[in-house]
Amino acid sequence: MKVIETKNAPGAIGPYSQAFEVNGFLYTSGQIPVDPATGEVPEGIEAQAEQSCKNVKAIVEAAGSNMDKVFKTMCFLADMGDFAAFNEVYAKYFTSKPARSCVAVKTLPKNVLCEIEVIAEV
Repeated sequence: MKVIETKNAPGAIGPYSQAFEVNGFLYTSGQIPVDPATGEVPEGIEAQAEQSCKNVKAIVEAAGSNMDKVFKTMCFLADMGDFAAFNEVYAKYFTSKPARSCVAVKTLPKNVLCEIEVIAEV
């Protein structure tokens, strides 16, 4: 097992790692829309989805992989009413259309609107 860590995505806000590479696969922790440069969370679902996708991409690339090798995503939304707007942004980053779960949850860390975790081939 190898810990994957990058300063181009926000650091863990608890006792966990950004990601692990295990036997040629990358498993990321959920990425919330915190800008790693400023620590700020943007306003609105589109901006938050964009930042979460950028954070995932930074970790995937830090592992030496790319977004086309993501084959499973797990997406969490604070409001399923944001589903269509979230998908608009998501589709720009996950062009290979990986398998996906998308669920509404009661609350996300820092009261953000979305969170994304992925599994990818390295």
